[in-house]
Amino acid sequence: MTSATRRTPKIENILPLTPLQEGLLFHAAYDDAGSALYNVQVALDLEGQLDVPALRRSVQAVVRRHPTLRASFRRRTAGDTVQVIQSEVATPWEEHDLTALPDGELSAEVERITRRTRAGRFDLAAAPLARFTLIRLRADRCRLVLTNHHIVLDGWSTSLLLRELFTVYGVGGDASVLPPAVSPQTFFAWRGEQDAPAAREAWRAALSGLAEATRVAPYADSHTATATEQIVLTVPEDLTAAVTDRARRLGVTLNTVVQGTWGLLLSRLTGADDVVFGTTVSGRAPELPDVESVVGMLVNTVPVRVRTDRAETLAALYTRLQEEQSRLVAHHHLGLTEIQTLVDIDGELFDTLVVFENYPVDRAVDTVGGVRVAGTEAHNTVHYPLSLLAHPGERLVLHLGHRPDVITGTAARRIGDRLLRLLRLFADAAADIRVDGIDLLGEDEHSLLVEWNDTARPVPRRSVAELFAAQAAATPDNTAVRHGGLTITYRELDDRAERLATDLTGRGIGPEDIVALAMPRSTEMVVSLLAVLKAGAAYLPIDPAYPSERIEFMLADARPVLLITTSDTAERLGTRTGTARLLVDGPRATEGIPR
Repeated sequence: MTSATRRTPKIENILPLTPLQEGLLFHAAYDDAGSALYNVQVALDLEGQLDVPALRRSVQAVVRRHPTLRASFRRRTAGDTVQVIQSEVATPWEEHDLTALPDGELSAEVERITRRTRAGRFDLAAAPLARFTLIRLRADRCRLVLTNHHIVLDGWSTSLLLRELFTVYGVGGDASVLPPAVSPQTFFAWRGEQDAPAAREAWRAALSGLAEATRVAPYADSHTATATEQIVLTVPEDLTAAVTDRARRLGVTLNTVVQGTWGLLLSRLTGADDVVFGTTVSGRAPELPDVESVVGMLVNTVPVRVRTDRAETLAALYTRLQEEQSRLVAHHHLGLTEIQTLVDIDGELFDTLVVFENYPVDRAVDTVGGVRVAGTEAHNTVHYPLSLLAHPGERLVLHLGHRPDVITGTAARRIGDRLLRLLRLFADAAADIRVDGIDLLGEDEHSLLVEWNDTARPVPRRSVAELFAAQAAATPDNTAVRHGGLTITYRELDDRAERLATDLTGRGIGPEDIVALAMPRSTEMVVSLLAVLKAGAAYLPIDPAYPSERIEFMLADARPVLLITTSDTAERLGTRTGTARLLVDGPRATEGIPR
């Protein structure tokens, strides 16, 4: 293992933060455990005779080109945080030689080193926030691992960076082969010139009428630093082709299809017809010259709102969604925190995220300098309980991320199955169904739905009082109530309830009347309940432990004709309710019984 010699750097520039960088900085500060949750990693499996010194020179040359790779994040005395760009940094470099390791142990050791490299925490106040690791597997096989904090590179930039790295490597490490780097300062200048009031108005209109946030895990702490688990769904090639063809004929993008499908899924998961989720946008406005060549963290997270009309067809929904989202493209620069202030909803608007990555790393490089990229492996995570990363290609690949502490693997797999069913429904142009015709249940779930709900039983058309009387006649000597060491039989319970019911009916209490019962759990409570039913009235149970204000409200609201209670409970209730009372634990003394 070797490391580069550090030099004393100078401050070259100071830049502001993008909205997403501010969010990542907040989450990093919130993570008291100091985890590496926001570390991003790309591993390239290389075949051929690798010139390691040339590769190291190429890494340093590319890092020297781009300010974001020489940035640290510092809080100023004014309270704001800025990116401090140093003139030069020594990029951490590690080498591991595993050529002597047996084949049976090689894969496990490569994975261990890759994971350990990813788990190393970055200090955001110390540049650089990226490191390279080279693992030599065999004489003609290596793995190059780039690990960085998400705050300095987005996916687009990672693709650019790797393309530049191998271009420079192809000429022995001389970066002069590349055109001059585009400074991110032009991007920040462009952001400062945008019409913020117009953007706020556009987002306010887009979110107007949104009644509530959309959360699949409403009680989860969305800021908790918990690593997500991934379920990879590879859409079959024929289905991918069918979905792409249908989208083309409708005039919508594959990104819109993914967003619309996620919106429909959220609607079913939450039971809401109006849902919102987050999506990552490139932040690279086409009117900004050479913006596609800027390396940095330019992406932004914005909300996507999907309103479902049950009478609308899938084709109409996806077409409408694309039109709605197209109107917001010019306003993607507004930060999520500011967008949140435009709606009257407390807390975060959503807890799921959709990312459409149209810049896979394996397209960035192929073969250069006698070295071929045989495979790639990427690792990225988000703090949301549920997320979807879509990678287009001959086979659409969907990475469904879930926090295992709030969404189990079984539940996540069912969500993935529903995603695929929705894509099949969309692809079937011949059966353009309406939203209310969507069936997302699998065969096993349909079976459970039918079998578990098959609880129909013949029910006699008799009242509870009649059913109890029949039971008392059938088993008069069986125990009916056991309380406090005492028991009474069905005959005794029936007799006592019948006497009290006679008392009630003698006072004119019957059908359409309400009788309140306020007493502790006891034999008297059961007797009183049955008596009220025998009299044909309805009972209102009141827990004596309720606050007196709540009891008074219940009595005033229901207006019962009588309150049946006990002596001890009556003392606690006081006399403010004004409802006539009957004490059942002593002489049949009543207080103002009506009629």
